[in-house]
Amino acid sequence: MVTARITVNGKEAPIAPAAPHTTVLDFLRERGLTGTKEGCAEGECGACSVLVARPGVNKPTDWVPVNACLVPVAALDGQEVVTSEGLATVEAPGTPPVLHPVQEEMAVRGGSQCGYCTPGFVCSMAAEYYRPDRCAHADPSAAESAESADSGDAEHGPNGFDLHALSGNLCRCTGYRPIRDAAFAVGTPTDEDPLARRREQDPPAPVATEYRQDDSAFLRRSTLAETLRLLRERPDAVVVAGSTDWGVEVNIRSRRADCVVAVDRLPELRDLRVESDHVEIGAALTLTEIERRLDGTVPLLAQLFPQFASRLIRNGATLGGNLGTGSPIGDSPPVLLALEASLVLADADGEREVPLADYFTGYRQSVRRPGELIRAVRLPLPLSPVTAFHKIAKRRFDDISSVAVAFALDVEGGTVRKARIGLGGVAATPVRALATEAALEGRPWTTETAEAAAEVLRGEGTPMSDHRASAGYRAAMLGQSLLKLYAQTTEAVPS
Repeated sequence: MVTARITVNGKEAPIAPAAPHTTVLDFLRERGLTGTKEGCAEGECGACSVLVARPGVNKPTDWVPVNACLVPVAALDGQEVVTSEGLATVEAPGTPPVLHPVQEEMAVRGGSQCGYCTPGFVCSMAAEYYRPDRCAHADPSAAESAESADSGDAEHGPNGFDLHALSGNLCRCTGYRPIRDAAFAVGTPTDEDPLARRREQDPPAPVATEYRQDDSAFLRRSTLAETLRLLRERPDAVVVAGSTDWGVEVNIRSRRADCVVAVDRLPELRDLRVESDHVEIGAALTLTEIERRLDGTVPLLAQLFPQFASRLIRNGATLGGNLGTGSPIGDSPPVLLALEASLVLADADGEREVPLADYFTGYRQSVRRPGELIRAVRLPLPLSPVTAFHKIAKRRFDDISSVAVAFALDVEGGTVRKARIGLGGVAATPVRALATEAALEGRPWTTETAEAAAEVLRGEGTPMSDHRASAGYRAAMLGQSLLKLYAQTTEAVPS
């Protein structure tokens, strides 16, 4: 067995003796890299964010920020990590480190007060600083004056900086204006910047991992076939990709697994193809990768992504994981139901395709058999032209849905020819609003039809009252969502 190793700030180190469930956060802090902080331990505050070298979209390598509190350090076997300490450079032995441009702007513009959250902000900001398509549209003069931060719009700076890159980072003492000023003032990387140059080289190749301590193991195989054979032998194994769900179980509920199997780097699960009659999305592609590769070609998914947790979570979360957990409040299932998605399930004996509408069988239960994986999600083409995703939650972004509703309608000649509606948060599983679909199809797309169908939609599912919303509120929001769709789309619908 090859010793599991990780490269941190340019220096390689063995993962041992860390236990297989040890997070990247705890591993780094035990090595003295205490800039990485623990705040929430469930991926909501971003104090723990670090940069990981991952396969790029526009360059061979992207610097991707992730929540170090959620990812097992064994999952980064063979990979490269940069912490907030690693961003500064030492120009000569014995001299003080030179601040990274992001660190410099945060300092001079007052973006730090207590400083607890600052290293996490800096890592997320650095990832956006190095994003190639930001650099392509950046204004080189953006960093020349503080006043430049006032141009652009509220969420995008004149330097191309997208503030949503910081949506997973929270600060409770500085206030966000000086942090925004710092983000909008950073320039573009220089040719001498080592992290910028690193983007031009290939990312670390996936490695097979067999990391064991005592009676626990973290395993990664090189191919899907090997992985499926392993899962046949170990049907009790916990399967992880980005660990955005399992990491919470480990941290908050102190769950441990005898065997964890990683599928995030399997090439068979990381393909994205647009065919003449369908789009196939690999189950282990992260939501960020899907968003950037599709680039708006599936409008309903494009509406989903900005509302799905935070950028830090989307950098690790996958469609396979979101569907595999079977949560009734997951954000992707309603959208995929409206898109009439099907799942390609694979085990050691072969593959089968299951419509997503038939996949869920009960609360966190599905037709997926022991030893079976979600290999891909298939979306049939052509797409319905009238689409919307409405997420009802207490916050606009980075929150769990109280209700999620996805619409996909074909309206021709003023008549609804086809309607598909996916619902989340109103039953033990994500569901299709079949009665509402029937109330719409074949009828004119008019106020009267929308109001009648909205009344039907209020009665769909079996909503319950909990700490997020009452059953009555959930039912009311269902009907209101359809009325909102009608109000938003009637002017755009072809007659």
